[in-house]
Amino acid sequence: MSENYVVLLGTKGGPAIRPGSSMPTSNLFCLNGQQVVVDCGLGVTRGLVDQGMQLKDLALIFISHLHSDHYLELGPLLHTAWTAGLKTKVDVFGPEGLDAYWEGFLQSMKADIDLRIEDEGRPDLRDLVAIHVIDAGTIWQRDGLTISAIRTIHPPLVDCFALSFKTDTKHVVFSGDTAPLAELEEFADGADLLIHEAMLESALPALLKRVGNGSDKLMAHWLRSHTFAHDAAHTAVAAKVKQLALSHLIPSDDPDYDSSDWQDAVAAIWNGPLHVGTDGLRIEL
Repeated sequence: MSENYVVLLGTKGGPAIRPGSSMPTSNLFCLNGQQVVVDCGLGVTRGLVDQGMQLKDLALIFISHLHSDHYLELGPLLHTAWTAGLKTKVDVFGPEGLDAYWEGFLQSMKADIDLRIEDEGRPDLRDLVAIHVIDAGTIWQRDGLTISAIRTIHPPLVDCFALSFKTDTKHVVFSGDTAPLAELEEFADGADLLIHEAMLESALPALLKRVGNGSDKLMAHWLRSHTFAHDAAHTAVAAKVKQLALSHLIPSDDPDYDSSDWQDAVAAIWNGPLHVGTDGLRIEL
């Protein structure tokens, strides 16, 4: 089994879950033997454990932007890892404002954290986690792995990032949330795998009705801030990537649509290896 792979832990676009739906965005990258968690939507902790990861080995986390379906479970993941034996440093990289989330989480759990330190002899969780603010450019370079970022188009947010993970032999790019972005073509040039968010155009009206408490503003957000599957395919072709994975699927839980609809949406454009995201899907590199 390859030491270089990606697992799409959660593949649903948006924060809501319903009976039968997949879970919001989270991923596990393993490159050169290094495990990197990318986004921490609801369900990330269970997803990592289901992949056989020891949570006490958690060391490196990236958050692409501050929408809840990408970082809601960051605090619970770190706390659960701590209760599972974590005693080494965890570096967390994300947009400005992530530190406020973490401080708020620590304050909300102060009684529990203090009790476990005193009663169970655990190290102080507050000393184990370092939050780093990211910007466009190279973010991480260690042990043969270089991680870099570019800003995406995801209004109203400005600090929203696509991420590149590169070793001497492998290159994976994660689009984050974005409208079609020309800069992504160069950013992902020749990558072994492009993981790109995707929407099905014909399914959006029914999804808006199913959400129930959104307005036309929600539809406007989708249209200006996300990418249709066929546009993701155009990006993959222009970037000459080797494999394309569609994730952050909008919608992912409509019984009237299945993987064949996503395949049909890109078939006229992309004829390379295609992975339609499902929770727990492992892609070898």
